[in-house]
Amino acid sequence: MLERTSSFLISSSFLSLAILTACGSPANPPPPKWTVENRSASAAQPSAQKPSAPASSSQSSLEALRSGQAPAAGPLKDVYFAFDSYDLSAEARDTLKSNGEWLKVNPAARVQIEGHCDERGTNEYNMALGAKRAQAAMDYLKTLGVAANRLSTISYGEEIPVCKEHTEECWAKNRHDRFVVMSAKPTS
Repeated sequence: MLERTSSFLISSSFLSLAILTACGSPANPPPPKWTVENRSASAAQPSAQKPSAPASSSQSSLEALRSGQAPAAGPLKDVYFAFDSYDLSAEARDTLKSNGEWLKVNPAARVQIEGHCDERGTNEYNMALGAKRAQAAMDYLKTLGVAANRLSTISYGEEIPVCKEHTEECWAKNRHDRFVVMSAKPTS
């Protein structure tokens, strides 16, 4: 009996050590392996025509991660969410109204809405929550008169955090939608 217990403890120790070693975070984390995209948005890329909107194209969060840079701020403001929620607060609606006004003034601009989450929850849950957050913002912009074919969504879940500390203040920064001006539609 003592021999079995001793053997079990040694095996458990090695297993624990292997798990802890495997869970270490790499210095340069790989880019996210998958994302949830809005398939209903137009996938056609515009031809190389002169856009009527200012040439202010933002870099996506994934492109910024791959290049080792922080995402550049674009003309549209981020929208923030409460923990475990995709409901739009009054402040989020005000920001979306401002973003909607910019989109109306720049009718050729196309925007991808990136949904982001904090690290709490499973990867799968956070990917779904990020998709719901991006969809909520897109739906609200459509109610403001922005054409659906100018908007698309993508979820990065918890994969591309803005802040990496384990505090509520940091997690709040990671619970957001980011608006990336992707390209311009050809003018008719």
